[in-house]
Amino acid sequence: MSTSEISVEIGIKQVGRSLTFTTGQSADSVMDDLNAAIANSSTAQLTDAKGRRILIPGSAVGYAIVGTQTVRPLGFGPLNQ
Repeated sequence: MSTSEISVEIGIKQVGRSLTFTTGQSADSVMDDLNAAIANSSTAQLTDAKGRRILIPGSAVGYAIVGTQTVRPLGFGPLNQ
């Protein structure tokens, strides 16, 4: 069994710190949600790896860095699969 997560960093305008979290959503899904929120001046709703909902107004997004998807093994199997 394995799980895949991506790391996401979003810079918010007028805020000194970025919002960083991991999510089980695909990179394309995260980018689609953010692009739609920016284009429509609406709110992007993302979910982190712990199931928490993150709401981000599209007008507040300064930048977004969406990492690559990594697969992490779960359980007691060999680590070099």
